[in-house]
Amino acid sequence: MSISHSTSSKSAPRSLQPIRRSAARLMAGRAYYTGRRYADWLLGGRKYAAQHADQSLPYRVFDHRTLLLRRLRDVDMQLQVNKVTNLRIAAKRLDGLILRPGETFSYWKTIGRPTRRKGYLDGMVLHYGGFKSGTGGGLCQMSNLIYWMTLHTPLEVTERHRHSYDVFPDSNRTQPFGSGATCSYNYLDLQIYNPTSQDYQLRVHVGEEDLIGEWRCDLPPIHRYEIYEQDHRMTQEYWGGYVRENVIRRRMFSLDGELLDDQEITRNRALMMYTPFLQEGSKQE
Repeated sequence: MSISHSTSSKSAPRSLQPIRRSAARLMAGRAYYTGRRYADWLLGGRKYAAQHADQSLPYRVFDHRTLLLRRLRDVDMQLQVNKVTNLRIAAKRLDGLILRPGETFSYWKTIGRPTRRKGYLDGMVLHYGGFKSGTGGGLCQMSNLIYWMTLHTPLEVTERHRHSYDVFPDSNRTQPFGSGATCSYNYLDLQIYNPTSQDYQLRVHVGEEDLIGEWRCDLPPIHRYEIYEQDHRMTQEYWGGYVRENVIRRRMFSLDGELLDDQEITRNRALMMYTPFLQEGSKQE
């Protein structure tokens, strides 16, 4: 079993010193990469998953849930409330999607552009290590969830983008640092390929307190997966900032507990936007 990632998740620059670009430069870059993504969807030669089914496939492969609302200092709570609305809209487009053998799941191709006309609200968007409000903000929580669940299946992640900034301390963190997938329409995509001979189905919905998801299959799973962190460190750069790094690895076991494989999934490197070794909760209320 193998998991491959785009270059953006495998390599990292020698220095993460922030580079500020003008609004015009950012707009031009966004237009270029957005157009290139549309061309890739049309001409890239991949068959994308598009069929949905209301009835769940019979076997659960892996499920997970993440808390919807976290009270963060200096973040308007209304942005998180709006995020829940955005997640509900996106979940309607994703829930029940069937990923057949040989097909690729594209996060943004499935959801589409998040616009006000579709009901999306202003939510929190990470920007240069800080945050701002933006239409459809908060949808990274969905891509994070799907990526984490996929690591516990034989499906292959063919494109994933890591977060360039570590914005908040580890208070209440339940997954290793760097185990998420950032997204931005449409050029920062999450894509997943089905190399197996079985159908897989994505189920996601927004509960009272949690975003809830699962991958299901038409046959029972034959392996169990364990995701773990290695070589975690925080270092100070020559220019004064702090950088956090780690390696995410995956063990694959048979159902009777025999270790079958142990492979590197990705290497993460992110600029820390808080002082290391603060007490937990110092950035939160």
